Amino acid sequence: CFVFFFFFSRSSAKLVAPLGCLVSRQKHTLPDLPYDYAALEPHINAEIMQLHHSKHHATYVNNLNVVEEKYKEALAKGDVTTQVSLQPALKFNGGGHINHTIFWTNLSPNGGGEPKGELLEAIKRDFGSFANFKEKLTAVSVGVQGSGWGWLGYNKEQGRLQIAACANQDPLQGTTGLIPLLGIDVWEHAYYLQYKNVRPDYLKAIWNVINWENVSSRYATCKK
Repeated sequence: CFVFFFFFSRSSAKLVAPLGCLVSRQKHTLPDLPYDYAALEPHINAEIMQLHHSKHHATYVNNLNVVEEKYKEALAKGDVTTQVSLQPALKFNGGGHINHTIFWTNLSPNGGGEPKGELLEAIKRDFGSFANFKEKLTAVSVGVQGSGWGWLGYNKEQGRLQIAACANQDPLQGTTGLIPLLGIDVWEHAYYLQYKNVRPDYLKAIWNVINWENVSSRYATCKK
């Protein structure tokens, strides 16, 4: 049982399913972190991680549950106007939940370095070298105007890796069609308490905690 929404990419409108069935579903919940709040120090401090996870991500989850309940009521009434009016909130809060759920697993206290195996070969094929890839994703992430995300995604139709930026909490797959592998959150709450307004310093540091095993696993899964 699914209700579909239109999200627009640059090239075409795509039909995408929301996080769950709006007629009969369980509420979304905040996922546990796979590590302690202080585990990513000194690169991302415990205060940032606690606020980011327990406050910001939790707010997206709570708001998503509220908007889905309102959508369910509008759907039952056949109130199309309200259904349409709720879609921006669904996209924002649903995207926030999707993006952060990926982000936490993309990080690890045992991360850093370079990926191995098939993912590294694909990066070399599509970007020339790991150093070129790292430079390009950093530049795209630094260049996000205001709040948003830098992404490494997989283009299933073309069978290649691509770098993209998304504004606000726009989910990568729902807005571009790319399957998300690695996301870098460049909202101010992701770094401001530690790095102030110097986003490039945060982006330099985050490479020390990238969980390449998780990114590689995502790549292997989306190729099947």
